[in-house]
Amino acid sequence: MKLESGDERFTSADLLQLSYQVGQAWAAGAGRDWSVPAGTLEWSCLRTVDHAVDCVYAPAFFLASRRVDDYPDVGFDLTIGAEANPARLAESLQIATRILVAVVRDAGPDVQAIIFRRPEHLSAPAQDFLPRAAVELILHAHDVCSGLRVPFEPPGELCYRLREHTRPWPMWGTTWANLDRSEDPWVDLLRASGRA
Repeated sequence: MKLESGDERFTSADLLQLSYQVGQAWAAGAGRDWSVPAGTLEWSCLRTVDHAVDCVYAPAFFLASRRVDDYPDVGFDLTIGAEANPARLAESLQIATRILVAVVRDAGPDVQAIIFRRPEHLSAPAQDFLPRAAVELILHAHDVCSGLRVPFEPPGELCYRLREHTRPWPMWGTTWANLDRSEDPWVDLLRASGRA
């Protein structure tokens, strides 16, 4: 089955901007206690950041595989694990973002790959892999910054494009299409994921 996307496009420039802003927020909290829970999650801030970075690498692998039947089985876990620290994770995020943007740019207009496998296997065109990574990154950045008590307020226009691009997607058992559109798309994204 193929994934349908909203009309508004979340772009590579948006992902690069988001990645930079997230890295800056993490850097602002570098001296804080990263062992505390990330917002309402059970994971520590450090583990959540490691996971968030992996969520940017993973879509690059999905798209590069060109598989439409299942995720590639290549053991691509690029988490840093026990060696993680805020500086290394911020650097890894920038690397992951550049890789994903390059893989998307390399894919032709007709390239499809699996983007979700739950609740069913869904494939999508290359441009959809940018917001796929961004949704995980922006929400986990919120979690981590909440835990560290560091401000994080992504640009409204970026959040609007992310919300609209992903509106029809199957996220957390619902779709953005079933949710109200408020004047604050950042709050809409948080509410949709149960974080508001």
